Amino acid sequence: MYAVFALVVAAVVFAVVAVALGWGRTLEDEVPVTAGPQLGDDPMSEADVAALRFAVVARGYRMDQVDDVLRRLGAELAERDERIERLEDTVRRWVGPEAVEQLRPVHHEPS
Repeated sequence: MYAVFALVVAAVVFAVVAVALGWGRTLEDEVPVTAGPQLGDDPMSEADVAALRFAVVARGYRMDQVDDVLRRLGAELAERDERIERLEDTVRRWVGPEAVEQLRPVHHEPS
């Protein structure tokens, strides 16, 4: 009789713990996050990129948000590169090729 009572108590305790911890359930659907980084319409600066924060969800970053930002950054960089090339061509024609080299920024290694 004591053994049966102990088994019933153990089963009840196990059932209460299992329900409290959520055992037996699958992962819930991801909560949709609609707001990603607010980029605005102006060209992005280095500070804008450094300030980017993506929504973190149970399974990591929202890939669609990251993809959107990377796509936009790629397009803006390509547009800037084209503009720089056109401006450098104009300087080469008007001033000379050596003037373009003098205008290029000097890159310093971070210390």
